[in-house]
Amino acid sequence: MLIEVKVPTLAESVPDATLLDWYKQPGEAVARGENLIDLETDKVTLEITAPEGGIVKELLHQPGDVVLPDVVLCIIDTEGTASVDAADEQTAAPRAADGTTAPRFGPAVRKLIEEQAIDPSLVAVGDKDGRLTKADVLSYLKVRQDEKDEAPAPATTVQPRPEDPSVARPEERVPMTRLRKRTAERLLQAQQQNALLTTFNEVNMQPFMDLRVRHKEEFERQYGVRLGFMSIFVKAAVEALKYFPIVNAYVDGDDVIYHGYYDIGVAVGTERGLVVPILRDVEHMPFSEVERKIRDYAERARDGKLTLEELTGGTFTISNGGVFGSLMSTPILNPPQSAILAMHKIQERPIAENGEVVIRPMMYVALSYDHRIIDGREAIQFLDTIRKTIEDPIRFVLRI
Repeated sequence: MLIEVKVPTLAESVPDATLLDWYKQPGEAVARGENLIDLETDKVTLEITAPEGGIVKELLHQPGDVVLPDVVLCIIDTEGTASVDAADEQTAAPRAADGTTAPRFGPAVRKLIEEQAIDPSLVAVGDKDGRLTKADVLSYLKVRQDEKDEAPAPATTVQPRPEDPSVARPEERVPMTRLRKRTAERLLQAQQQNALLTTFNEVNMQPFMDLRVRHKEEFERQYGVRLGFMSIFVKAAVEALKYFPIVNAYVDGDDVIYHGYYDIGVAVGTERGLVVPILRDVEHMPFSEVERKIRDYAERARDGKLTLEELTGGTFTISNGGVFGSLMSTPILNPPQSAILAMHKIQERPIAENGEVVIRPMMYVALSYDHRIIDGREAIQFLDTIRKTIEDPIRFVLRI
């Protein structure tokens, strides 16, 4: 029986997708659930898997093609048999440089291996069928980088810049990915269509850090997840949004749309760019569930496993530049939202406390907002409410 493999239904804000590399070629056998090709959208990379096992009979589109939902990508013959050449290619594993057997891998993994100059025979294969996956390569790269970071830096000699004009100074032109292009468009849109303004404050993280030290072991033992800093800011933001609902609203033409729920976007940096998965109905989530969701989103974002639904919507966004060492920044809105909170690096600084100078772990926080509907007074009080909640976590219990 011949089966058509089609482009799935995409999100309303994602009209089309771009094909990446095929994992299978005509005549090759494919198992049910095995990845056939990746689709790159403005938000996420989707894996298109085989609905049934069989033989790839025909590829109807090539890498780089832009396709719409419900378009047929390939045909699978569930009763066919692999061609001799294809069967030999799948059965016989390639040889590594030293003559040993190297793992099999698809075009996307081959591209990553070539870019990173990796010997595939050195990468541990996690797939039970002996096929090298992108996740295997990324894990290998992380271990290699960790080892490099721990190794002492060798003594180096700074070479003077050559004055000979004949010395090559290479340049490389690389096209933007769809995600990067879409991010650029949205950033320009946010600056051009919103009256952006940013207000700053600083938070004494000592009270929450003390609370975290006292309860982190019991929290992790009971819920199976660590108590981090992001969850306290997510929950504090929700409490502040309840007091200042205009910060949770957005402009639609001549109207202001108020949300009666709190869907918080958490910005996650990946190799492909910044993505913002959504924590939905956070007001009903306990801290443990917030932490569990954030960890899950971060892991799947790095592996490109987030779904379109998880990246769509959101009423307010939080970005944590502190994990990269940022001390202060002015975040840009994620349209159509009207505000975004930026966390930063925790740094010990001298502050005045009860008439004395003491050292405390301080964090600068920033709120960028659309001044068309949010006044400075509301933005400042909103950010100060977050500060007060972080510095006095008992406010969660007393609801003050």
